[in-house]
Amino acid sequence: MESDRVDALLAQWEGAYKKGLLTFWLLLLLAQRKAYPYEMKAAIQVLSQDSIRAEENSIYRALRRLAQSGIVDSELRPSETGPDRRYFFITDVGRELLERFTQRNIQIFQHPDVAALIQQIVGTVGQKKGKS
Repeated sequence: MESDRVDALLAQWEGAYKKGLLTFWLLLLLAQRKAYPYEMKAAIQVLSQDSIRAEENSIYRALRRLAQSGIVDSELRPSETGPDRRYFFITDVGRELLERFTQRNIQIFQHPDVAALIQQIVGTVGQKKGKS
């Protein structure tokens, strides 16, 4: 079936797309507040309106890579329920990086011409589904 093929292609495309977006969602979260990795998983899911689900291992790997680049940093804080927790926060470099990435790659979707094309595509796909 054509629909099954499109579903499979969509899952493949979204998988690659979402892996690349984990950094964006992590930085967007850390631009709002300091957080420790365990809570980031649920926070990213909520922040992304359930469009991103990241495993803790992926979050740890991304944070390690971002820390090595100076994009995030961390500090230990005492925990009321166990060992100290490592809270991560965005650095000035990370904040500038997030701002520039957002301007170049996210805000483009708000441009009236691009938004109109997206709406046209979404409307066309919706109309074709209704006719099937």
